[in-house]
Amino acid sequence: MLRLQNISISKHLPSKTTTLISTCFLLISSLLILINYPSTTNTLLSTLSFQFFSPFSNTTNSFANNSSSNVDYTPSNKKIHTTNCDIFDGRWVYDESYPVYGPSSCPYVDHQFSCFNNGRHDLGYLKYRWQPYGCDIPRFDAKKMMEMLRGKRLVFVGDSLSRNMCQSLICHLMEFEGQSYRDGSFYNYYFKDYNCSISLIIAPFLVQEHRLPNKKGTLRLDTMEATISKYRDADFLIFNTGHWWNPNKSENGKNFYQEGDVVHSNMTVGVAYTKALKTWAKWVDTNVNTTKTQVFYRGYANTHFRGGDWDTKGTCNNEITPITDEKLLKPYSWLMQTLETVISEMKTPVIYLNITKSTAYRKDGHPSWYRGGKLRRGGIQDCSHWCLPGIPDSWNQFLYASLLFSSKGANMTS
Repeated sequence: MLRLQNISISKHLPSKTTTLISTCFLLISSLLILINYPSTTNTLLSTLSFQFFSPFSNTTNSFANNSSSNVDYTPSNKKIHTTNCDIFDGRWVYDESYPVYGPSSCPYVDHQFSCFNNGRHDLGYLKYRWQPYGCDIPRFDAKKMMEMLRGKRLVFVGDSLSRNMCQSLICHLMEFEGQSYRDGSFYNYYFKDYNCSISLIIAPFLVQEHRLPNKKGTLRLDTMEATISKYRDADFLIFNTGHWWNPNKSENGKNFYQEGDVVHSNMTVGVAYTKALKTWAKWVDTNVNTTKTQVFYRGYANTHFRGGDWDTKGTCNNEITPITDEKLLKPYSWLMQTLETVISEMKTPVIYLNITKSTAYRKDGHPSWYRGGKLRRGGIQDCSHWCLPGIPDSWNQFLYASLLFSSKGANMTS
């Protein structure tokens, strides 16, 4: 049985259909009332006036939808009801109320991601929010999120994109809580008033790297990264891997991948990645108590290098707006296709935060040369990670919505 749990929200009738039905019903009702109860005429006209000319009505939005603008500026007025709409399928819309927290306002953002402090002062790229087709997702509410995390431990496990997401979450929560305590040089955060901890384990492959002094190490495809076991009883585990699975970071597969005592002389990245994911899945199925722990997997975040890759002078500078044509997006990553197959075979329910499409649009959201504590023109550009505030804030909105609509989240906020 497929266990991909894309958190979803109900679809709605098209606005024109809804408006037509409402119009017919109200007109018929008005005629009957006018004939039988003349004194109620003024009340009825007031109701009709609000229905069709209110700023919250579909009629108002229908004019905006006919705009020729490349980016949809229309505010949505649809409401959340149930869980039948894919919140990961949508578009970016302009919203002046964003970002949730200000550039340079959060002390927990690494220099690598603090694009504003590094000299990027075009802030238009921060004024977008993710809008699913046919439904809404709730805006991140730090107070409700803190209540859902009260007395809980949340742990991110993965590569430096997990660091992006972890720091974004801390910045969101500080907008409400105001203070957190960071434990030394490690990525451990504690909110005292809520007895809540948030931690980050850097494990870019999820499986164990076997490093040797003065000698090339190997990657143990059959063994989970050792530190992860210390956190298996966390209330929320959020995994990811992806960006390190490329030939340049794996010695081109030559004498790098290991299973048991066997070091494979030559193995492709695709085969190794599949083996590692199966090791992760087996570990989760064997070690995680699903009555206590909810497992998440955050999908692959797209890169946007032009003219090369991270190590061959690829660039993404001077990008200030999102891609608006879905036809221009990259093909769906093979990494995610493999992941979805592995998750579908697991016995543990996994909430899959599929951010791949939403990140594909955002060529404008990377640090580029605004990285590392200063502007670095002419050097290596970062077109993999994301500025903060920025795109990872939407990942935490997905996380918030997922918790809100899951049984665990519902129990916490009831």
